[in-house]
Amino acid sequence: MQIAAYILAGIIAGVASGFFGIGGGIILVPIMVLIFGLTQHQAQGTTLALMVPPIGILAALKYYHAGNVNLKMAIFICLGFVAGGYLGAVFANNIPASTLKRFFGYLLFFTSLKFMFGK
Repeated sequence: MQIAAYILAGIIAGVASGFFGIGGGIILVPIMVLIFGLTQHQAQGTTLALMVPPIGILAALKYYHAGNVNLKMAIFICLGFVAGGYLGAVFANNIPASTLKRFFGYLLFFTSLKFMFGK
């Protein structure tokens, strides 16, 4: 039953990722913490492990074939993302889980406000 729940969480995050163009962590981290009982550090580490294989390749190909991918931008952002991901992981692993969880909550909250009430 637990494996089915994990697969369902992956499907939900995958659909949201393909539909909204978001990273799965926005969906998966809360699911992993609130439903599956992982710590904030464990949830973030697990979602980062998901990024190693080309998870989003099929969704990206659909967007590419529709003319909706800026490859030059994606390549350069990816280069920065590698360095930023490492630095963020170093920082996150050196703060308490409660602080990390609070930062993640603020990110979700303010992002939601911006999308709901911003231009």
